[in-house]
Amino acid sequence: MNMLRSFYHTVLAWTGSIRYRRPSRRLFVVGVTGTKGKSTVIELMNVIFEAAGERTALLSTVRQKIGTETEPNEWSNTMPGRWRLQRFLHRAATERCTYAFVEVTSQGTTQHRHRFIDWDVAVFLNLHPEHIEAHGSFEKYREAKLNFFRSLKHSKKSRQYFLINRDDQDSMLFYEVAKRVRSGEVIWFSKNDVFKMVEGLRATYHQEWLRADFNVENVAAAVALARLRGVNRGTIQRALAEFPGVPGRMEFVQKKPFSVVVDYAHTPESLTAVYRNLRTNYDFTDSSHLICVLGAAGGGRDTWKRPEHGKIAASYGDVVILTSEDPYDEDPRAIIEDMKRGIAESPEKPQKVYEIIDRTEAIKKALSIAREKDIVIITGIGSQKWFYGPNGKKQPWDEVQTVKELLQNINKG
Repeated sequence: MNMLRSFYHTVLAWTGSIRYRRPSRRLFVVGVTGTKGKSTVIELMNVIFEAAGERTALLSTVRQKIGTETEPNEWSNTMPGRWRLQRFLHRAATERCTYAFVEVTSQGTTQHRHRFIDWDVAVFLNLHPEHIEAHGSFEKYREAKLNFFRSLKHSKKSRQYFLINRDDQDSMLFYEVAKRVRSGEVIWFSKNDVFKMVEGLRATYHQEWLRADFNVENVAAAVALARLRGVNRGTIQRALAEFPGVPGRMEFVQKKPFSVVVDYAHTPESLTAVYRNLRTNYDFTDSSHLICVLGAAGGGRDTWKRPEHGKIAASYGDVVILTSEDPYDEDPRAIIEDMKRGIAESPEKPQKVYEIIDRTEAIKKALSIAREKDIVIITGIGSQKWFYGPNGKKQPWDEVQTVKELLQNINKG
């Protein structure tokens, strides 16, 4: 059955390439893979190359953009199948784009969606446990990422480039694969490469996204590509200074009298990074409280993360509000119970824990108890436009708009 499924997806990828006349050969195509940071890196690359005068296209979890036209990613997949990826590249080439930036996911590579694309650049950011149930093990998840790097040996481009994050513990595995590509060239990058640049930007400009330490790594990846392609330092700095951030990624909906932040964090590593940064790099005082609204995905997805999420929230949060986050066919109460187990196991305990299944009501509770200088952080969904429930049903969802409407009602009251 697995062989038949693999053959089916391979045929889909091949026929899509033929149907759209191998559009990747008319573009400079960059694929970005890793557990976290892909959407931010792609947006950073896009803004830098636009500032350099290039016409760009991008496909990410957040949106699809071709030239000046942009639309939210309405698909349930970051890396869409059924010819959609080839169709995107065809449209980009037809609209005279010169660069295409694409998020490459492990599930996408498992279904061969990366194949029959002539990639110019493969970027590796980082690797953490994710989608374990879908792949069967962390090793198989990692192998799916490595398969993207391996696929560049089939690219018809005269040269392939591999940008690898030196700071990640799995970087040498990706290097070993990359160096076997005969026409490939490995370029290492590190957050240390851009630390001084980011510090200078932080001192001059005050975008919230720049204050997050984990975004230094994301900047390093984008800058590495820009330097490879000959973009000058002044253009890079100007682009970063004007970059507003990515929707649903450390997005500040309100800053005063208390802050409200929406973030897509849905892994233990990203959740820890977000909480730690809010406590250390933002205006957090001795009188401030961190109010954490969080859930965990249902449908049997990475169930091991649920107690971990609870434990992390208990370690950093003063108030923890457990709620629903795409429960699919699972009972939201059972998911919350799994997260509560992590809170019980944590040596540190929040002042208060609430269990509110309805996500809107959970956010409303957080906003109603927040006081001056507190930070409300709502994680898990970010810019996602759908909320997934039982029997394949989904309902429209806009986390940021929900927060704005609730704040408006609270202010009226």
